[in-house]
Amino acid sequence: MIPLGDEARALDAADPLAAARALFTLPEGVIYLDGNSLGALPAATPERLRQVVERQWGEQLIRSWNAAPGDTGGWIDLPRRVGAKIAPLIGAHPDEVIACDSTSVNLFKLIAAALALRPGRRVVLSEPGSFPTDLYMIAGLEAQGLAERRLVPPGALADAVAAPDVALLLLSHVHYRTGAMHDMAALTRAAHNAGALVLWDLSHSCGAVELALNGCEADFAVGCGYKYLNGGPGAPAFAFVARRHQDRLVQPLTGWFGHARPFAFEDDYAPAEGVARLLAGTPPVLGLAALEVGVDTIASLGMAALATKSRALSQFFLRCLAATEASLRCVSPANPHARGSQLSFAHPDAYAVCQALIARGVIGDFREPDVLRLGFAPAYLAFSDVAAAAGHLADVLRSGSWREPRFARRAAVT
Repeated sequence: MIPLGDEARALDAADPLAAARALFTLPEGVIYLDGNSLGALPAATPERLRQVVERQWGEQLIRSWNAAPGDTGGWIDLPRRVGAKIAPLIGAHPDEVIACDSTSVNLFKLIAAALALRPGRRVVLSEPGSFPTDLYMIAGLEAQGLAERRLVPPGALADAVAAPDVALLLLSHVHYRTGAMHDMAALTRAAHNAGALVLWDLSHSCGAVELALNGCEADFAVGCGYKYLNGGPGAPAFAFVARRHQDRLVQPLTGWFGHARPFAFEDDYAPAEGVARLLAGTPPVLGLAALEVGVDTIASLGMAALATKSRALSQFFLRCLAATEASLRCVSPANPHARGSQLSFAHPDAYAVCQALIARGVIGDFREPDVLRLGFAPAYLAFSDVAAAAGHLADVLRSGSWREPRFARRAAVT
């Protein structure tokens, strides 16, 4: 049964982003609700990688670090160029964003840099249950005697950040498990009023919800390239540093590409100007090339349209699920403006339910301890997909098919 099928078809017919689905390669018979974990393959990516591999690497060889004939820039330009393209998606200036390394590595760099900007303060404040790598990176610096990790519930953050020993507030803008979205402007303001800095993890936000880092006067941000930016598995991440901090920023991973003159091969380190000092090792060219395609694709659709459709998709899914009379507790905020582009449902056997859905071609994912997580990537999902997925979920719950032993066997990646 497909609930609200006629309405779904009408919504698809009126969808200004309906044609965007053709910009992605999606397998037949699959409803992909996991773009919040790994984005779909942009249709233009294979050809871009073929050009990089066959022409730039295969023919131009090492000369491709500099611009080759017919190219818009050489490999050396990729971190800045891709970062500048991400900037408008997060409400930043082009010279405030660099594409490099992983989210984890960029977190380490920026936490350490923020602590150096607040001498005499050692506390990095966050919330329990935040994305693990955020908390692990704080703990790693704590083990080195450079930081003190302090975790308080979300409702207590605005008060806790006022403590005089807090150097940095580090939060995921959208919570990976529940989809709950922090008030970026209010928490940034509270931190600044207390003399603290703020670092936002945008991994579950960028490319799906509208962001205004400069509008909120944010200090730092990081984000990954493989979710809503569709850069591919393990795609490079990005980092944002507000202009006002760049000249004083000291990051701990002083690799040669962050040097002011990397090909001078000097013995002593001198940081590059601006956000480029966040670079460390040699940029991953193939990963950055794929990420650039994903960013170009998302940017061409416009963040306002994507965010509007994102909210509409998740709201429609809830209506479709209600129409089936399925009993499932949603743990995401009811207000679509207070959550990211996902819905999370609690079920004691959520893993098995997720696997039963995947067997039907509806791909979501599971998060410990009991959460079925469904993402709504607005660039390539249709309202008819959402309606069909709700019907499948209701049928899995009603039939009890998730109880089959094969669905309880845990894989390494959930």
